[in-house]
Amino acid sequence: MIRLAKVFTRALAGINAPEVVVEVHIANGLPALSIVGLPEAAVRESKDRVRAAIQNSQFEFPARRITINLAPADLPKDGGRYDLPIALGILAASSQIKTSGLESHEFHGELALSGHLRPVTGSLPAALGARASGRKLILPEANAREAALVDKVEVYAATSLLEICRHLQDQGNLRQPPAPSQHQGEGDSIPDMSDVRGQYRARRALEIAAAGRHNMIMIGPPGTGKSMLASRLPGIMPPMTDEHALESAAVSSISHHGFDPAGWKQRPFRHPHHTASGVALVGGGSIPSPGEISLAHHGILFLDELTEYDRRVLDVLREPMETGSITISRAARQAEFPARFQLIAAMNPCPQGYSCDGKTLCQCTPDQQRRHRNRISAPLLDRIDIHIDVPRLDISVLDQNSPASENSHTIRQRVVRAYQKQLARAGKCNAELNSVELDQHCRIDNADQTLLDKAVEKLQLSARAYHRILKLARTIADIEGSETIRRAHITEAISYRSLDRLINL
Repeated sequence: MIRLAKVFTRALAGINAPEVVVEVHIANGLPALSIVGLPEAAVRESKDRVRAAIQNSQFEFPARRITINLAPADLPKDGGRYDLPIALGILAASSQIKTSGLESHEFHGELALSGHLRPVTGSLPAALGARASGRKLILPEANAREAALVDKVEVYAATSLLEICRHLQDQGNLRQPPAPSQHQGEGDSIPDMSDVRGQYRARRALEIAAAGRHNMIMIGPPGTGKSMLASRLPGIMPPMTDEHALESAAVSSISHHGFDPAGWKQRPFRHPHHTASGVALVGGGSIPSPGEISLAHHGILFLDELTEYDRRVLDVLREPMETGSITISRAARQAEFPARFQLIAAMNPCPQGYSCDGKTLCQCTPDQQRRHRNRISAPLLDRIDIHIDVPRLDISVLDQNSPASENSHTIRQRVVRAYQKQLARAGKCNAELNSVELDQHCRIDNADQTLLDKAVEKLQLSARAYHRILKLARTIADIEGSETIRRAHITEAISYRSLDRLINL
C-alpha cells in the first residue's frame, strides 16, 4: 500500500523565507529512509533524530521504504528546521495522525531525541511568509514570542512533537503567545545625554545627525567623551516604525545569535572591534550570513578607533553606504541583505592620540599626522557628512556642582519634529534624498550658492560632498523650524567638514 502526505514549512534565503513542501512517500519494501531535494548535512542527519523522536513520543516508526522530497528541488536546504515537518509527514503518511489539519499550518522546529522541540533561527521571516500564504504557524516555544511580532498571523507555541499531534487531533490546544507592546524596548536601557558634561558643539552635531540620519565622525584625544556621545545616540533618535522594526528584527532573526523580543523597536547599536575583518562587517560564509552592517540595519554602526581598522576593511563600507544593501556571492549561493545603517566613527587626531595643537606634549611630526589621517580613504570620508572636533575638557566642566546638561527626552522631541517634517516633505530622511529630490527640497538663493561654490572650490570637495552639505543644511533648517535653507544653515554645514580642511592642507 502506497501512502503520501504533504507538510508545509519554509527555508531561509537571505532574509526571505521561501515555501518548502515536505512530501513523504511510504511504500512497501525493505526498511529505508532517503531524503532528496538538495539537503545539507544537518538535514540528511535528521533521519536519526526523527526516528528517535517518533519512537519516544509513543508512535511507531514505519518499517517500510520512506522517501522524503523537499520541494522545490533546486533550493538548498540546511539546518534542523525540517525535523518537525518531516516527523509529522511520516506520521500522517502512516495514518497515525489526521492529514486534514496539515494543509492550513506551517511547521518549523528541530527535534531532540526525546521528541521535545528546540529553537531554530529565522522565525520572523517564516512568520512573514506564513502571513502571506494565509496559514497558521506552529513552532518551538522559544521562537513563539519572536514570531508573534508579526501581526495578522496565528502563531502557536509547542514544546514537543506529541503536543503538536494532540493539537492536530483536536485533543489539546497549543498556547498562543501574547502580542508585543507597541512601545516595548523603546529606550529602556539607553544611557541619557544628561550624563555628558560640556561638549556643546559635539552634542549639537549629534542632534543634527540623529534628525537627518547623517553619518558622523568625531575627532579628539582620549577621554573627551567620543564613545560616551555615540552610545547615547539611540536615545535621541526618532522611534522606529513597525515596518522598519520588522526589517531590522528579521536580519537579527537569521543571524547566529537570533533576535531578542525584548529589544523590539529598539534601534540596533553595533560596535565591532577594530580587529574585525571585511567579511565580519559585510557578511559572508559558505552559507551567506549577515555581517555587522546588516545587523545595524535602521540603526547605528559605531566604529571606535577608526584609524586602527585596516584601510581595505573600511573601504568595503563604501558601496553599502550608498545603496543601503549588500549582495554576497559565493560559488553555490547568492544572498542580498539590507544595510541601511548610520555610520558613527571616532578617531584620535594623531598616532599618539593627542591634539597636536601645542597645548599637549606630542612628538608627532606633520608627516606622521598626515599618514595617520590618510588611513581613511577620501571616498569613504566623502560619505561622512559631519566631521566634528571633540576637544579636551576644562576640569571645571566636570565639577559635580556644574549645571546638568540637557537630557535625551528634550533633545529627542526636537529631533522627532524635524524628522516628521522630512517625512511629510519627501517621505524619507534628508540623508537619503536623491539628486532630483535634492534640487526640489534643498534650493538656496544665488548669494548663498556663491558662498557654497567658493567653499567647495577652496576645500576641493567632490560633487558628493557638495550634495551632502546641502542635505545637512536642510536638516539644520528643519531643526530650527525654517521652511527655507538660510546662510547660517549653510555655513554651519560647511563647518562640519574639518577633516577635508586638514587633508587638503
